[in-house]
Amino acid sequence: MNDKIKAKLLKKSRAARTEQRGKFLSTTCIVLIIAIVIAIFGFIASHGLATFIVNKVNPLTFLFTSNWNPTVMHHGKPEVGALPMIIGSFGVTFLAVFLATPLAIGAAIFMTEISPKIGKKVLQPVIELLVGIPSVVYGFIGLTLIVPFIRHLFGGTGFGILAGTLVLFVMILPTETAMTVDALRAVPRHYREASLALGATRWQTIYKVVLRAATPGILTGVVLGMARAFGEALAVQMVIGNAALLPENLVSPASTLTSVLTMGIGNTVLGSAANNALWSLALLLLLISLLFNLVIRWIGRKGEIK
Repeated sequence: MNDKIKAKLLKKSRAARTEQRGKFLSTTCIVLIIAIVIAIFGFIASHGLATFIVNKVNPLTFLFTSNWNPTVMHHGKPEVGALPMIIGSFGVTFLAVFLATPLAIGAAIFMTEISPKIGKKVLQPVIELLVGIPSVVYGFIGLTLIVPFIRHLFGGTGFGILAGTLVLFVMILPTETAMTVDALRAVPRHYREASLALGATRWQTIYKVVLRAATPGILTGVVLGMARAFGEALAVQMVIGNAALLPENLVSPASTLTSVLTMGIGNTVLGSAANNALWSLALLLLLISLLFNLVIRWIGRKGEIK
């Protein structure tokens, strides 16, 4: 009897030690992740704020003027008006989301409510395949197909916000569709059964019950698609024209925050006014991405089914 008790106590002590090691390892990983995130924020902020602290550029001038030529000094300050890039980034992002959201919702409804078997066998693998395609492939397709088509249809060079929008539309459509499918499948089955029991048709149930219950999840997918579109660099850089000018229309060359960053960061000297201006763009991009994440978390908390 004593041997059995000792064996149980020994097993419990081993389990307790294993649990303590697991807690220590988990805590260490969490602290390391937090430290890395803080270090990234601190590094980007220390370089990005140099434009306003060292080079004495007014933040309002940086955000709301359109003259971008950081190598030229005007009254002792570089010309770093980021408005063209901000407008270009938000332009391609909102237009791509505007095109992708209705198609994503329609595809998700078909996959979950109308034909789940075809959705799982055909559409699900296609969506997973589209998600896995590298950005450079989308950019190359846009450069060889979309840009010449726009040039033939509207004239000009073919580069611009419209070309960037169409490329981003194809890129974020799988993400939004997958998120919308998950949101629709998360709606409890008894919601549908109760609606049908009250005499509603299938389309009335989908529109007035399922979609409304899944709205927070759908909005999360939309914001996540916006975040991906806003931070995309390579594919957009290949088709937008990369001109740091205010876009006159959808088919005139433009630029985004990410395209200017990827083109210029390797051609400047660390600590120079031009380099500091690019880091300021990176800081702005980081803050906007953080805002997208906060919006996603807020929508998730609001949409919890209790």
